[in-house]
Amino acid sequence: MKTRPAANQTAAFTRTELFVVIGVVAVLLVVILPALYSPDGRIHRSNCVNNLHQIGLAFRVWEGDNGDKYPMQIALTNSETIKLISSGNAYVLWQTMSNELSTPKILHCDGDKQKTNAISFTQGFSDANISYFFSLEADDTYPQIILDGDDNLAVNGVRVKPGILNLPTTNSLTWTKERHHGNGNIGMADGSVQQTTSESLNSAVIAATTFRLVIP
Repeated sequence: MKTRPAANQTAAFTRTELFVVIGVVAVLLVVILPALYSPDGRIHRSNCVNNLHQIGLAFRVWEGDNGDKYPMQIALTNSETIKLISSGNAYVLWQTMSNELSTPKILHCDGDKQKTNAISFTQGFSDANISYFFSLEADDTYPQIILDGDDNLAVNGVRVKPGILNLPTTNSLTWTKERHHGNGNIGMADGSVQQTTSESLNSAVIAATTFRLVIP
């Protein structure tokens, strides 16, 4: 006697159908993942914003322990320190904040493929491990002045070089296309972080009376 199959029995995938599904998933991964994890992807920019928030907090903690002054304000009174910084050794200032920063990894943007993470603040630590500039003009009495930000900057279309950047507000400061779809992030003296276009970056610069950045 033959048995009839149940009316609600579900047909199984054939091998061909399974291969088709796997192929479709693979194609989707190839298309989606590069957008998420590329140097200009949203995940990298989110991590970068988080880094700048942590750096901003470290500045505030350091300031609270050092007479309400940022380390760059003290560096300006030390001729040897400022000499190192002006020659393209920005890392010396970050080293002074090593206790507050905890790890040098937050000084590197995941979208910055020209720099690498550092193991520690002492072992081989240099500007090659830093993705962010800092401003010599930063002062917490002016909460909306620029404190730090992505260092992929260009002046009048020319990529900036390491060292102190003296920027007249008549010059055009823009983000290069190396990271974040040609946009960038800046940290403010009040601890906030702004995601900016080149146009809004220039507006922030014009708001400052003087503007000197230290580029790693």
